[in-house]
Amino acid sequence: MKPTPYSGLSRRAFLGQTAQGLGSLALTSLLRPSIAHAEASRGVLGAPHLPQKATRVIWLTMAGGPSQFETFDPKPKLAEMHGKPMPESLTKGQQLAQLQGQKLICYGPQHPFAKFGRNQTEICALFPHIGSVLDDVCLIRSMTTDAINHDPAHMFMNTGAQIPGRPSMGAWVTYGLGSDAKDLPGFVVLTSLGRGGQNQPIAARQWSSGFLPSRYQGVQLRAKGDPVLYLNNPGGISRESQGLDVHAINALNQQRQALVNDPEIATRITQYEMAFQMQASVPELMDVRGEDPRTLELYGCKPGDGSFAANCLLARRLAERGVRFIQLYHKDWDHHGGVKEGIEFKAQEIDRACMALITDLKQRGMFENTLIVWAGEFGRTPMSQSGTGRDHHNRSMTVWLAGGGIRGGMVYGSTDELGYSAVEDVTNVHDLHATMLNQLGIRHDAFTVKFQGLDARLSGVENPKVLTKILT
Repeated sequence: MKPTPYSGLSRRAFLGQTAQGLGSLALTSLLRPSIAHAEASRGVLGAPHLPQKATRVIWLTMAGGPSQFETFDPKPKLAEMHGKPMPESLTKGQQLAQLQGQKLICYGPQHPFAKFGRNQTEICALFPHIGSVLDDVCLIRSMTTDAINHDPAHMFMNTGAQIPGRPSMGAWVTYGLGSDAKDLPGFVVLTSLGRGGQNQPIAARQWSSGFLPSRYQGVQLRAKGDPVLYLNNPGGISRESQGLDVHAINALNQQRQALVNDPEIATRITQYEMAFQMQASVPELMDVRGEDPRTLELYGCKPGDGSFAANCLLARRLAERGVRFIQLYHKDWDHHGGVKEGIEFKAQEIDRACMALITDLKQRGMFENTLIVWAGEFGRTPMSQSGTGRDHHNRSMTVWLAGGGIRGGMVYGSTDELGYSAVEDVTNVHDLHATMLNQLGIRHDAFTVKFQGLDARLSGVENPKVLTKILT
């Protein structure tokens, strides 16, 4: 199927020329949320191509590039080679970031590894909570990416291209499948700030809708303070009067839409409706005081503290409310120096929360149809930088997946004995996107949009593969 971004326009144009028009539809949707929900729940695909194993995605982004050597890829040979020159046979002619042209010295793992799960899989001992649910997790140790600097690497991981302007994966998914959320966006983004690394900025273009209609872009909710700026009505403005304002504005937009058939006007009408609904839904979402104290203890967070753990709890609450794609960014993984201490901080911030998210979803019967992905934008070098850190690296990294029809308790792929390159079941970001879409019931090669004369798709054109070995 090759949908176009504007496949809903003929219907909107027709409504704009009826006696009731979109202005009345807007007011009706404010008073009867079921109508707005029906509109929001439809994606351009109509029905999935394939049986759905997952109906939603929670993507945990470790922004900055986590080191696989201090997390999920044990390298005893690298430990043995610590302080010795890196073999030139591995690195000659290879692209490096800040280590280009410098003397390359092996830098062994800075923390011990321990065995977890029924298969006694080794991961860093700093992550015992993730270890406790490792039988639900598939580690991919052979992931590679095309980019080696932060912004293009984030773009590639999020959109399948290194240059801005392409739709993010969350936009693709909500465009194709719609959303089951009645009064929340279908694609929501949360960010948190950690300790022990460099606070690399995250640009809003990472969750852009690109050339798709802007209604599919991610909506960022702030974890501390007001979750959305200007969410509350000004003093003296009631919800009823605000609703009348929205109705009047949408009636004017409808008149213009009937003349010009502009997809962005249609988006504007929809977004006014959504903003009005969010004035009621977002405060309720963010208020976790009604959560069972045992749940808060499981995550180890305090309501409203803006932590990664609190955002994981919010991710579960968003998933319960039908949000299709939830992306969490946790910053400060960029350890050019001080990687030993930095990873200790990171483990304290994410280990328990990741376990809690998996455990909580399982307890609520949501784990099987929720696809969880944990990934940075690239990996780190097995060579030392500044004596205590690691440089960017795109030839090897570890990501993990859980739920949504993923085979738990397994390791897919491997790197060479020093961890410089993926050598077995080598995998690329495009393969990850293809697998994600497959689990959502979408054939990645049949989900395209015509853009600048070409059939654009999230999974790219390099013949990516679905990772069938990791699927149940």
